[in-house]
Amino acid sequence: MNIEREKELYKQMDLLQIKEISTYRQQKNGTRIFQLPIKKYGQYIEVGSFKSGYVRRMNGGFTPYQLNKCEPGKNRVLIPHEVDRIDYLITYCLKNYYINGANQVEDSDGSSLKCEDTNCMTHFKYSGGQIKNMENGDIFVHEQHAYWNKTPNSVQVIVDGHRYNVK
Repeated sequence: MNIEREKELYKQMDLLQIKEISTYRQQKNGTRIFQLPIKKYGQYIEVGSFKSGYVRRMNGGFTPYQLNKCEPGKNRVLIPHEVDRIDYLITYCLKNYYINGANQVEDSDGSSLKCEDTNCMTHFKYSGGQIKNMENGDIFVHEQHAYWNKTPNSVQVIVDGHRYNVK
């Protein structure tokens, strides 16, 4: 296992304010649950990495929604290594929740920044595939169009002028 890669993933999670909320029992079973700073339907979005190779969205229904890529015939592609699952989750969340859901990011006081027009957010500006935090200047960049069920080839996060690649 590449320790540097794992450290980089945790650094990215910290930058994106993704918190691990796994219980002791879940961790013991090889399951890791993460909470995003984004609410959907009044709840924070939670995603999970499972020892079985699945990654899932944890809330919003009775059965956790599978996020793994599909092969022809609706067979899910399992991700056997935990670091690879975490990497996939970060990329998936950036594309589907941070970029596409830019107008739903929570403000630090817990109030939603959602407004009717995605370009009129109070503290964030969404334009041309990137999100800019107007308070501290952080920029989240998405370099290709977001298509459903496809993972972007390159996503970058720029914080304080430093560019971080998310694969």
